[in-house]
Amino acid sequence: MKPIQEIAASIGLREDDLEYYGRYMAKIRLDAIRRLQRRPDSSLILVSAMTPTPAGEGKTTVSIGLTQALARLGKSVVGALREPSLGPVFGIKGGATGGGRSRILPMEDINLHFTNDFHAIESAHNLLAALLDNSIFHGNPLNIDPRKITWRRVMDMNDRFLRDIVVGLGGSLNGVPRETGFDIAPSSEIMAILCLSRSYKELREKIGNILLSFTYEDKPVHAGDLKIEGPVTALLKYALLPNLVQTTEGVPVILHGGPFANIAQGTNSIMATDLALKVADYVVTEAGFGFELGAEKYFDIVAPYGDLNPKVVVLVATVRALKYHAGVSREDLNTPSPRLAVLGMANLQRHYENISKFGVKCIIALNRFASDSDEETQAVIQAAENDGMNIAPADIFAKGGEGGIELADKTVKLANEVTGRYRPLYDWDQPVEDKIFTVASQIYGAVSVDYQPLAKRNLDIIKKFGYDKLPVCIAKTQQSLSDNPSLLGLPRNFIVTVREIKIAAGAGFLIPITGEILRMPGLSKTPAAFGIDIDDDGTITGISG
Repeated sequence: MKPIQEIAASIGLREDDLEYYGRYMAKIRLDAIRRLQRRPDSSLILVSAMTPTPAGEGKTTVSIGLTQALARLGKSVVGALREPSLGPVFGIKGGATGGGRSRILPMEDINLHFTNDFHAIESAHNLLAALLDNSIFHGNPLNIDPRKITWRRVMDMNDRFLRDIVVGLGGSLNGVPRETGFDIAPSSEIMAILCLSRSYKELREKIGNILLSFTYEDKPVHAGDLKIEGPVTALLKYALLPNLVQTTEGVPVILHGGPFANIAQGTNSIMATDLALKVADYVVTEAGFGFELGAEKYFDIVAPYGDLNPKVVVLVATVRALKYHAGVSREDLNTPSPRLAVLGMANLQRHYENISKFGVKCIIALNRFASDSDEETQAVIQAAENDGMNIAPADIFAKGGEGGIELADKTVKLANEVTGRYRPLYDWDQPVEDKIFTVASQIYGAVSVDYQPLAKRNLDIIKKFGYDKLPVCIAKTQQSLSDNPSLLGLPRNFIVTVREIKIAAGAGFLIPITGEILRMPGLSKTPAAFGIDIDDDGTITGISG
C-alpha cells in the first residue's frame, strides 16, 4: 500500500485536505470538497448485476477491477463505493471489499470499524429513539401515542432475536411498556439521509423531517417537533466526510456510506460521487444486488436528488448465477455445463432489457470464477452476442486490472457515445400505487400488486399528510426478480404483495415492504464469524474480501 498522502496527491488533494486515520486511510475535509466543486463533472459508470446467487456474483470485485483496468488504459479514474456492514462480514459474506487482486485496502480495517461511520450512524439513530422515549416519560408534552411510534432502534449486526421486542418493562421508572424492535444499521433512515446530504445544514434539515410517531389525535410527530435534530447531527460530524482509500493496484477509491439495496437505496453517498466526478475523468460506482433493486433506486431516487447522470451500466453476470437460474443446485454449480449456463440467460436478458428503459447503454461483465470452464465462458459470450447484447469477459479476481482491459475499453467507448441524460421510470407526482406498480410490472415483471390491510392504512396516512409525492424505495428479496426468493430465473404471472409502507420523510422516499423481506437479518448455522481470528501480533485472519 502507498501512504494515503500519495493517493490523495494523485487526484489533486493536499495533505491539509485530509483527516488521517492511520497511514492508509483518511477522511476528506469539507473545505477541499467545496474548493473542487467548480470543476465540471466527468463520466459516471454504474455497476449493477443480474439476480445473484446467495453468495453474490462479485459486483464489488468487478467495480474495483474495472477501476484498475481503466487506470491501466491510462485513464484518470476514481472508484466511489460503499462501506461494508458488520452484519454480512460476520454473517454469510465474510467481507465486502472485493476479492483476489481486485480489493480495496486496508481490507481488515475497512471491513471492521473503518473510520467509525457506521457506529456514528447507529449512535445518532438510537439517540433519536432515546430522546423520543424520554419525552414521553417526562410528561409527554407532544401527546405522543406510544402505540404509534414508528421509529425503531438499530445495530450493525445480524441478530434475529431483536427483531421484535418489548421495552419499558420493570415498573414506571423504566418508561411505558410497548412493542418495538431493532433493524440493521444499513437500513437506518439516518444512513439514507447521510448518503443523500451535501452539507451539515442539509443533513440537519433532513433529520428534522424524520417521522417518528403519531399523536393520540393521529397527527405526525417529526424529530424537529422535539427540537432534537441538533445533537443527532452533531454525532455525525465526521461521518458526513467521505473516506479515501486505495485498491490493490494503488488506484484511489472514495468509500462512503453503506445502505443495503434490498431494504434501502443501496449505493454510496452523493457527496462521495460528487467529489469523485470532480477529480477524475471516469468514476466507477455501484448499486447493490440485482439491477431491479439498487440500480432502479439509483435512477429513480439517488440520481434525481443528486443531479447525477450515469452514462453506462456495467451488468455483472457469472456462469454460476446463470446455471443457478437454470435450476442447478448450489452444491452442483462448480460442475461444468455450457448448455445449462446458456439455458439460464433469461434472467440476465430481463435485466439487460430493463436498463434500456432508462435510456442508458449497457455492457455485461462476465465475471470469471476459478470453477468456470472455457467452454462455458465462450458459450455464454456467443449466446449474448447472438442476442445483440454487449458483453466482455472479466477475469479480475485472478488478474486484477489486467483481467478487465477488454471490459474497460468497451465501457469507455460506450461512455464516449453518450450525449444525453437518462430518463427515470416514473414521475414522482404520480399516485403512490401507480409508482409501485410501474416498478413491479416494468422491472420485476409482476402482473399486479396486492396491498395487505396495514399497507392500505399506510396509504391513507401517506395521502392525508402529503407524503404521496415522494419516490418509492421498494424493499424486496434480492434472490428473485419477484418478491418470492424461491422463484428463480424469469418468474411469470406473479403478484407482488405489499405488507406495509414506511414513511422515510427525512430521506425523502417511501419504503413499500414486500413479501417476507426483513430489515434485520439473522445468522446462518455456520456464520463467517467462526472463521475470523486474530493472532498474538494483531494480525486478523479469515476476512475473505
